Amino acid sequence: MRKSPLPRGMPAAEAGVALSAAAGPSARAPRPVVLITGASSGIGAEVASRLAVGGRWELLLNGRDEDRLGSVAGRTSGVALPMDLASEEGCRRLAEAALAHSGRVDALVAAAGLGWAGAYTDMPPATVDRLVSVNVCAVLHLVRLVLPQMVSRGSGRLVLIGSVAGRFGVRGEAAYAATKGSLIAFADSLRYELRGTGVQLCLVLPGPVDTPFFTRRGTPYTRSWPRPVSAGRVAAAVEEALAGGRDEIAVPRWLGVPGRVQGMAPRLFRRLASRFG
Repeated sequence: MRKSPLPRGMPAAEAGVALSAAAGPSARAPRPVVLITGASSGIGAEVASRLAVGGRWELLLNGRDEDRLGSVAGRTSGVALPMDLASEEGCRRLAEAALAHSGRVDALVAAAGLGWAGAYTDMPPATVDRLVSVNVCAVLHLVRLVLPQMVSRGSGRLVLIGSVAGRFGVRGEAAYAATKGSLIAFADSLRYELRGTGVQLCLVLPGPVDTPFFTRRGTPYTRSWPRPVSAGRVAAAVEEALAGGRDEIAVPRWLGVPGRVQGMAPRLFRRLASRFG
């Protein structure tokens, strides 16, 4: 198979990781391999459960909570790869562990994420740093580590879990919305580079989701609209994204309508958003 050149300036250690995946024996990966981050609970765990049906995927599952991750891995026949993604080192170790185990990563579902709500002036600096590290930097690092071997093979799927908060902005969630907005710009930009490579990228944009997310961020969800959807609905969108052909999927679908209003009449959109939150 003809290999595509690795990105210029990639460190030798990372080049080795990418090349080892491209050279791995096909006998070790009879099924496509998907790496799911944030798989110990919430959306990531639901994605793992959905993809486990029928045994069509080999599941590599990442999360910080080893006990919960082990439980999800046990019921989905997945492989637990516990790692904290708040640092570049953690992302590199996860990519190395995934490639060492399976020899390749055919799809990445980046579902790990943190939230915070409240006045931005009350937000601790360390919390700002951690949100940016997990919600943005971890995604960029992991994509950078697994993408070269996908391009080399001429196939692959990248599914990024964003949020409608990144598209519209949400009162009391300025930093969180900023991190998810960064993923939108990243996805839109990277798609141009991926044209003709056989690698597809889809951004899934949920509204509020009924998971422990709001409890962990320390502030419950109190808005009457939009109502939270189940994590299962988001997992179904991820499965659709892995099938290819979609650049972006809003969950629920009607949440794509405000984006069109925002694009056509931004001043009207801002007035309505200020009034209705």
